[in-house]
Amino acid sequence: MLKKVFRSGFLVRSGHTVLTWLITLVLFLHDTDLRRFEEQGELMQPVVFSLLVLLSVMLYFTVSLMDPGFILTETVQGPLGASEDQEAMLPQATTLRLRRCGYCLLQQPMRARHCKACQRCVRKFDHHCPWIENCVGEQNHRWFLLYLLVQLGALTWAFHIALSGLSWSQVGWGPWLRTHGVLLGCVAVTGVFSMVVLVLLGCHLYLASTNTTTWEFMSRPRIAYLRSWGDGEDNPFDRGLLCNLWDFFCVCRTVAWDRVYQRAHRDHI
Repeated sequence: MLKKVFRSGFLVRSGHTVLTWLITLVLFLHDTDLRRFEEQGELMQPVVFSLLVLLSVMLYFTVSLMDPGFILTETVQGPLGASEDQEAMLPQATTLRLRRCGYCLLQQPMRARHCKACQRCVRKFDHHCPWIENCVGEQNHRWFLLYLLVQLGALTWAFHIALSGLSWSQVGWGPWLRTHGVLLGCVAVTGVFSMVVLVLLGCHLYLASTNTTTWEFMSRPRIAYLRSWGDGEDNPFDRGLLCNLWDFFCVCRTVAWDRVYQRAHRDHI
């Protein structure tokens, strides 16, 4: 029973939620800028900060619980998966051979990969994130990046608020730690997580701007359709910075990547 609960991600999600609201409560209870504004009747910053934290938690559960693009049935992608402007540019036939998954025995569309943690194949697989206990794939990647952006804003603001509550007027480390120990812990946690989220956000913005996934970036020599493209760093799915960002954030439909690849291969030749 406990194993099933843990595999469902209940403990990870509960831990994230408890830690988030515990740090928020500490920032309100200690002598920080938030409490000073609240005592002075200036509620704008406390309310905005609380809403930002709430938004980060909502986005966390959105990314954690939504379908990242699981392949449930064996279907071959066709032009219906592409947007209208892409469909007009793509050829009507492709000779690319689809790979069959050795675990779930389904044909994998191009850029899909089987996740051993989720035990399913995921379209445009990026990575499996243990913090959200879910894969990041074609359907939730943009939401994952938005979550990182909001989370970074909440963490850096919380870090600044925690620093505002530290006072250096007391003499002696013992009394100082007894007074500010909990707040110092909040500074350490928010500072470390701010740096981690900043690095992740920068990496995924770069990947989105080049239309590359983490799996493709890290495992290029082992991926057949990239290995056959050449030894360089060229990406067959790269349509330029603006088009890549537009496709990443605004195109919500399933894309037939085998057709995109075939068209790029034709132009490449």
